[in-house]
Amino acid sequence: MSRIGIYGGSFNPVHKGHVLAAREFMRLLKLDRLLLIPANDPPHKMLPAFTPPPADRFDLLSAAMRDIPGVTVSDLELKREGKSYSIDTLEAIHAENPTDELFLLMGSDMLLSFETWKRFESLFALATLGVLCRMDRNEKERAILETCADRFRAQYGAKIILLENQRIEVSSTTARRMLFFGCGEDYVPRPVFDAIRKKGLYGTAGNYRNLPTSELTKTALSLYDAKRVPHAIGCAETARKLAEKYGADPFLAERAGILHDVTKALRAQEQLRLCEKYGIMTGEYSGTQTKLLHGKTAAAIAKHVFGECDDVCEAISWHTTGKANMTTLEKIIYLADYIEPNRAFDGVDKMRALAQNDLNAAVLLGMEDTIRILREQGRPLNRYTVEARDYLLLERETNETDQ
Repeated sequence: MSRIGIYGGSFNPVHKGHVLAAREFMRLLKLDRLLLIPANDPPHKMLPAFTPPPADRFDLLSAAMRDIPGVTVSDLELKREGKSYSIDTLEAIHAENPTDELFLLMGSDMLLSFETWKRFESLFALATLGVLCRMDRNEKERAILETCADRFRAQYGAKIILLENQRIEVSSTTARRMLFFGCGEDYVPRPVFDAIRKKGLYGTAGNYRNLPTSELTKTALSLYDAKRVPHAIGCAETARKLAEKYGADPFLAERAGILHDVTKALRAQEQLRLCEKYGIMTGEYSGTQTKLLHGKTAAAIAKHVFGECDDVCEAISWHTTGKANMTTLEKIIYLADYIEPNRAFDGVDKMRALAQNDLNAAVLLGMEDTIRILREQGRPLNRYTVEARDYLLLERETNETDQ
């Protein structure tokens, strides 16, 4: 009797974390064989923009796993029409291997949502669940997993093994973004990266410079976290209206608004990788202020990937902190980010009302509120915000004196 592992997913794309997980499954469960099965149509999520055809995902997965003994990539789900349900896959594998012991393999998040899977009780009868559990999980998260596993054992007679594994902190979503941004070689195996570049997959061969605004919006929003899409749209619309009111270019304002947070979804280490690639100095944003880097990295992507003009890129670059002597467009993007319709905080209505009459006063209020909140929280101030606030105060005093 053989021990056969079944590890499914969209593998979109396969990344270094998948390769390590496959090795860990083989090692921890002492598997004789491991079947990796890319899904044709995942039942729990939609395949995002830039997803290659199934045959390309199969080829990339095969390239990533070819040097791991005992690992086979199966096209079982790619050949089957409709949703790629695990129960159909396991029943087919069990029918071909009736005397072998099957292990359905997954990450910890999948265990917590397992009762939403089609005919999940039958899955318990067909296979032991092998669940990767990060070695660095905190006690609370580990307790939640163990409670879930214990409940499934008691209620359904499930066989579940929690596997303490080594892990690379990467996801397919991050890999897709970094491939698009020009830094994917750090996240996928080298043969996979070479194949992606050769075939021009995941946006690596596209020309995104000077897109019409509708196409720019579609492309940029595919790089955002879904929950942040309404903010980007709201910022772009608000920026366009403010530009029309205060004499800036509405076309440029809308484009800056849609791109201003295009790298926001990245973690600090990805932000720093983009800084390295595009020559961005990070000294002012070290320590607790690394999250402010997304303004700088988004500006770099706007310039180098989307081919936006200097005015747009500068407005994006300073939208988080502001700076002394800002242009009208820079003020508009700073303010639009603050007051777009999805924002809800004490004082936002006052700032919106002020923005209809006095752009400088509204920007100044935003900076003063930011400084006040950071001081109340005991967090360090960004010097550019302080300099911007002081510049606007001096400018207001000078204008009042002249009058």
